[in-house]
Amino acid sequence: MRKFQLTFLLVLLDWIFAAMAWATFFYLRKLVIENEPFVASKTFILGTIFIPALWVFIYYLQGTYINVKRLSRFKMLSLHVSATLIGTIFIFFTFLLDDDIVGYQQYYRSVIVLFATHFTFGLVPRLVFITVIVSRLHRGINGFKTLMVGGSEKAVTVLEELQQLNHKDNDFIGFVNINGVDKKLEGQLPYLGHADHLEQILANNVIEEVIIALDSTEHVKLQSILTKIDERNVVIKILPDTYDILSGSVKTTNIKGALLMEIATENMPIWQQTLKRFLDVAISLIAIIILLPLYIILALIVKASSTGPIFFTQERIGLNGKTFQIIKYRTMFVGAEKNGPQLSSSSDPRITPIGKFLRKTRLDEFPQFYNVLVGEMSLVGPRPERQFYIDQIVAIEPQYLHLNKVRPGITSWGQVKYGYAENVEQMLQRMKYDLLYLKNRTIALDFKIMLYTILIIFKGAGK
Repeated sequence: MRKFQLTFLLVLLDWIFAAMAWATFFYLRKLVIENEPFVASKTFILGTIFIPALWVFIYYLQGTYINVKRLSRFKMLSLHVSATLIGTIFIFFTFLLDDDIVGYQQYYRSVIVLFATHFTFGLVPRLVFITVIVSRLHRGINGFKTLMVGGSEKAVTVLEELQQLNHKDNDFIGFVNINGVDKKLEGQLPYLGHADHLEQILANNVIEEVIIALDSTEHVKLQSILTKIDERNVVIKILPDTYDILSGSVKTTNIKGALLMEIATENMPIWQQTLKRFLDVAISLIAIIILLPLYIILALIVKASSTGPIFFTQERIGLNGKTFQIIKYRTMFVGAEKNGPQLSSSSDPRITPIGKFLRKTRLDEFPQFYNVLVGEMSLVGPRPERQFYIDQIVAIEPQYLHLNKVRPGITSWGQVKYGYAENVEQMLQRMKYDLLYLKNRTIALDFKIMLYTILIIFKGAGK
């Protein structure tokens, strides 16, 4: 079953049983707590329809639906406990606190009954659902599509250990070798090519997990391999003896006895990731509506200032290396890049008079709220670049590709601290700030960056 289908089924299950829980709570509340006859009133019907949406939204913020296939029963239990507690408190203070009551004991009873009904009605079907998924994985049904990196004895040992433990969660699609000689896995797994072509192999195959099995003599190549994989949405696991190289960036996991270490490539909590996307959409939608008069004024000014279109679009590289068209107000004269890609400078004659103002105040970036709405960008994230310049940067510093793990942003820590880059060397300097953001990103840091950006807009201090 595909990822989308699993997610849809869980959402549907959560919705149905949340509705049943609310209906049961409403019935018990009227009959037992308030000693009144139960009536299927308008309030009851509306609550049964819309309260489940609130619960699904809470589950979404928790990150429950990001990768349903990797949920465990213990993880689901912990998520359900916290969600039920948060949801019960919210519903009580939002919908129940203004009820007419005889005494405060009715409040206590309502909270207890609400918590108990939702916890019970929600937990059982969710655990059954996850149990079915886990059981299918253990039986080798719909396992994680896995690539083995390494073809030496070390890789053979890992594969044999997993097989001896009857571990069927991984559905190996093949292996790649490191040095062109070691292909000891041939005959056991399909040979997909050399690690030098790893990016192409990842692009041509549906891969959910990568296990890196390297000999100690091959560790010098580990960082290069990780850089190629890290921009893909896959789980990466390595052998314990590589821990010293990546101290602090891995967490140990025991796969049914086969000790591997999962590289923690994402440091932002799942609930913050989902909340970040929600804020991106909400703030962008509000900004577009409120700033509509400003959009119109700026469009007229750009049109009147020089010959050419109002908006400028350009292909940029976004999340996971996907291309998209970034939108800006045009700040240069038409034909500014007729001789090929060129970075601008503070004294660039190609920039129109109004363009200089728009760049200093960052107003030229405002149309990108649309890019955020459609999911191509975020409010805060590394600034997207063209492939032409990415190739030059990566040739000097391959770690730049780590920035493609997140959505690019309208503003960034590098943009705030450094500003526009005028050459590849300055791009590398700005990259340091963006990598620092990537390793420390939180919702709080995003708000701090947005605050600094607002100050730049009002001061006109953009570089």
